[in-house]
Amino acid sequence: MSITMYQASVPVFVQFLKGLSGVLDKAEAHCTAKKSDPLAFTSARLIADMFPLARQVQIACDFAKGVTARLAGVDVPAWEDGEKSIPELKARIAKTIAFVEGFKPADIDGTEGREITLKVGGNPMTFKGQAYLLMFGMPNFYFHAAAAYSILRANGVDIGKRDFMGPVPGM
Repeated sequence: MSITMYQASVPVFVQFLKGLSGVLDKAEAHCTAKKSDPLAFTSARLIADMFPLARQVQIACDFAKGVTARLAGVDVPAWEDGEKSIPELKARIAKTIAFVEGFKPADIDGTEGREITLKVGGNPMTFKGQAYLLMFGMPNFYFHAAAAYSILRANGVDIGKRDFMGPVPGM
């Protein structure tokens, strides 16, 4: 049995974005229980030269919408990166899920060989669709989602791998 480009992208993005939203729910509950400022979480970093939580969430969302749009051959929507609070970040995740879920298998399947060119660090990079998805898009998405999770975990939020993964279909 083979897996399609759609199956390898849209449902995976949605599952992990729901997980990301869930860990933000737990972060908010943690702040309420500890009477701490949630903005301290959204500006927290794992280490000084890494992006803070808010930016990690924004970038994870950007990869989900960007990869999906590019595979489908449509323009990537430009969204402001002004979210600072947990509710604002959750709204961005919800908007990203809605955008990604707007694509159907016919929009994505068969794009393995589609040429995709984008600028990375100011330099153009060209990929074939399958390599773009599996070797660039998904690893970057996972990196930023995992960094967001790790920031919360390092700051005392009681979350685990199941929270990171989100709701697994069929379980």
